[in-house]
Amino acid sequence: MTKTAQSVWENCLSFIKDNIQDQAYKTWFEPIKSVELTDNALYIQVPSKFFYEWLEEHYVKLLKVALTKELGKNAKLLYKIKMENTYGNKQPFTEQLPSANRVPMKPQEVDAPFKNLNPELKNPFVIPGIRNLKIESQLNPNYSFDNFLEGDSNRLARSAGMAVANKPGGTSFNPLLIFGGVGLGKTHLAHAIGVEVKDKYPEKTVLYISAEIFTQQYIDSVKKNNRNDFIHFYQLIDVLIIDDVQFLSGKSGTQDVFFHIFNYLHQNGKQVILTSDKAPVDMQDIEQRLLSRFKWGLSAELHQPDYETRISILKNILYRDGVEMPEDILEYVARNIKTNVRELEGAIISLIAQSSFNKKEVTIELAKSVVEKFVKNVKREISIDYIQKIVSDYFQLDIETLQSKTRKRHVVQARQLAMFFAKKFTKASLANIGSQIGDRDHATVLHACKTVDNLVSTDKQFKKFVEDINKKLTL
Repeated sequence: MTKTAQSVWENCLSFIKDNIQDQAYKTWFEPIKSVELTDNALYIQVPSKFFYEWLEEHYVKLLKVALTKELGKNAKLLYKIKMENTYGNKQPFTEQLPSANRVPMKPQEVDAPFKNLNPELKNPFVIPGIRNLKIESQLNPNYSFDNFLEGDSNRLARSAGMAVANKPGGTSFNPLLIFGGVGLGKTHLAHAIGVEVKDKYPEKTVLYISAEIFTQQYIDSVKKNNRNDFIHFYQLIDVLIIDDVQFLSGKSGTQDVFFHIFNYLHQNGKQVILTSDKAPVDMQDIEQRLLSRFKWGLSAELHQPDYETRISILKNILYRDGVEMPEDILEYVARNIKTNVRELEGAIISLIAQSSFNKKEVTIELAKSVVEKFVKNVKREISIDYIQKIVSDYFQLDIETLQSKTRKRHVVQARQLAMFFAKKFTKASLANIGSQIGDRDHATVLHACKTVDNLVSTDKQFKKFVEDINKKLTL
């Protein structure tokens, strides 16, 4: 007999009914309709987004077991959500969302060796005094490689993270130090490596900890006179992930204990992963012996995402939330929020919320009003120094040459462009601009701005210079 969506779902329901209370079954399963069956994927329709989220949070395991019995181990469940259309007075529309089937990380049990008759090895995460330690990984299972989108800005770090996850402690990337500015995905990538390790090697003990909490635990261990237990606990870890390691700055005691833990783990083939907002060379008040160890493996930088990556991130968020949005809106958001991924996510989620809760159609005007709130907070203050750096780099000059008295044509043009953009992007007076760009007077700056305006309309090559530099300054 050929399987249909209806027959498969009815069989699933009979299994589910035997495993939950009647009231829960009536509330959460009777309203569901089977929609379509393709290969090993069953599509079911639920009444609302809240309904979908409740099923995923409370019954995803039960659904998975029921569906596997019917369709085999590769069974997939997809939801269709019939929703009131918030974009105008059209017919209701349907959202489609995949089942996550992500479960929390399981704690790892470790048998710790004891050397005396009354041992009490302290686990900083639980009440001390237990023999068999259950070590919670502290990982967030929603931070995975699947939703960490690859682009030019993060390719090295992501690839290195994957290599480490496939062979923890067995690559030359030990330690792996991931560094970069705020909101670029350092913590997400660190969690993703840990989650992947737990998926591939369930027997390995993985621990994610922020440097701040690590420091506080160390201080507590000193107060309670069990510093050695603290060290022994961390020596049990197979993959240790320390987030925001720059917070160890100036804390000599914590640095000393981490030095010993790091050495032990490294020498025993265990993996260390660190994140920081600075490269090792820029870290202040960190002991040299520790900095030299940070440089043993690979330091991979996360850069600001490029335009294509920003578009991919936005599309991924929309797919995840089952929302459609016009392409021009996405392009507008991606063009105007460039600093980091967190701001980008915040803007698109705010846009979805504005549209849904206020029942407004998503328009460019709505996008502008939402984006403005983010851009105002994060927009770079373009300074005269910054303009001189961008112009100098563009013409492959150093700033001293740009500010010098030389009358070489290409240097003069570069200097005039710096003055032109300083007038355009800053509120500085002409006299102030002149004094900062080679100690010129206000008349020279005025002449430079007029010259640039004239050349833009008569010289195609010069017009391209202006467009290129303008793009670099507004990126």
